[in-house]
Amino acid sequence: MAERFERHKQPWTPDELAKLRTLAAKGMALKALAKALTRSEESIKQRAKEDGLKIAKLR
Repeated sequence: MAERFERHKQPWTPDELAKLRTLAAKGMALKALAKALTRSEESIKQRAKEDGLKIAKLR
């Protein structure tokens, strides 16, 4: 069963944004970012796109 995130449509805090930028710069995969930030993968992708961040595509 897929993990569910209960933070539906919550605004991003400055701490979360800093953590996202740091982890994305280190080359963390989308799934790992979502788990670390307790956000959905879709939310991470959307915010990264807004901020112009590149998310690693690990296979």
